[in-house]
Amino acid sequence: MMKKVIGTLLFFVAIAQVISAQQKYEPSKENLEAREWFQDAKFGMFIHWGVYSILGDGEWVMNNQNIPVNRYQLLPSFFNPQDFDAKELVSLAKNAGMKYITITTKHHDGFAMYDSKVSDYNIVKATPYGKDIFKMLEEECEKQGIKLFAYYSQLDWRDSDYFPRGRTGIKTGRPNEGDWDAYLKFQDAQIKELAENYNIAGFWFDGWWDQQDKSDKNNPKKTKIDWHLDRTYKMIHDVDSALLIGNNHHVLPFEGEDFQMFEKDLPGKNTTGFGGTEIGRLPLETCETINHSWGFNLQDGKHKSIKTLIQYLVKAAGNNANFLLNVGPMPNGKIQSEHKDRLLAMGDWIRENGMTIYGTRNGPVSIENEIVSTQKGKTIYLHILDPKDGNIVIDGFKGKIKNMNFFKDQSKLKFKLKSGQLMITIPENKQDEIDTIIEITLR
Repeated sequence: MMKKVIGTLLFFVAIAQVISAQQKYEPSKENLEAREWFQDAKFGMFIHWGVYSILGDGEWVMNNQNIPVNRYQLLPSFFNPQDFDAKELVSLAKNAGMKYITITTKHHDGFAMYDSKVSDYNIVKATPYGKDIFKMLEEECEKQGIKLFAYYSQLDWRDSDYFPRGRTGIKTGRPNEGDWDAYLKFQDAQIKELAENYNIAGFWFDGWWDQQDKSDKNNPKKTKIDWHLDRTYKMIHDVDSALLIGNNHHVLPFEGEDFQMFEKDLPGKNTTGFGGTEIGRLPLETCETINHSWGFNLQDGKHKSIKTLIQYLVKAAGNNANFLLNVGPMPNGKIQSEHKDRLLAMGDWIRENGMTIYGTRNGPVSIENEIVSTQKGKTIYLHILDPKDGNIVIDGFKGKIKNMNFFKDQSKLKFKLKSGQLMITIPENKQDEIDTIIEITLR
């Protein structure tokens, strides 16, 4: 009898292993090629835009001001961004040196910025504007050679079936009941129509953290209710295996994801306290704002300097990550002039120095807030962000140097390399206020 029981158990273990092996995500050749493109792209535009822009208090205004659903739903009736110009916006991204655009197709407020067939709560059916801005961006991106990603919020402060409630959107006037499975069915239907009906490069998900169960510190991936991410991800890859999937959940990637992002932080830094510190093995991306807000905020005039933004791009590349820089269009569809000016200045810089960013991977040298490095083959680009007195000492340098030049004018640079210690002196007249780039060719 015991042998029979053991045999039965082994049978079910074997079956479980087969099922597990079948469910393991194996990225397709097309997906791996898309990942490679993504890592080479390095710079993208993030767009947070929705009916919340009318209130001029950021994209979290519904939650922060505890606006009930029946009042918030008045906003679409006077959302009419007549000045939105897809060509102008995509041209701005291109002139800034950006290779892709990620835009909010649905944020936490539940309003869709595209022509959804499974919900009338969208820009085409619920606003006097009546046009599909996502479709217009898709068409313009194709014309200008820019890739398009769909941000989609899994969290929904409007839908009554988003139940049990998570940590946010508690006071939006929804009934204290709902059908979680019905919500996931609705969510997946919207995601599927985005995957099938638009020419996109992938998805940028957000909101998983709303259901995170923080009571178990040993299991940061534990949630109060099952998101069934595996099912959603499989559906997307079944539509198009090349579609890239990232999720802003602040934990190590789940099976089926294709890149890992870090919100308002460089990979592994976690200065915000919610960005997560562990870095997985997927392509990386970091996202940041030009001021302090994602969505349009009338009172936020604290714009980062051009120097800060360029150095963030450089630091991201030096940390093997893309830089996704956000703009929050105004209710009329225009981008703030302060943001346009900074993006165009970044474009001027990257036109001169893009070779040291595009297509690179992180290099071997990194000194916190002073030096980062990028690399292509046998060429290392040292980005000196803070030269102090011009005397640079790098310990533990591996490899033999063939030559060393200033990238800007290709003039020779004297150096000394002994026992792995690299010493460089940068003359004051060669120091760049933003980024002094040194090109090292290895033997």
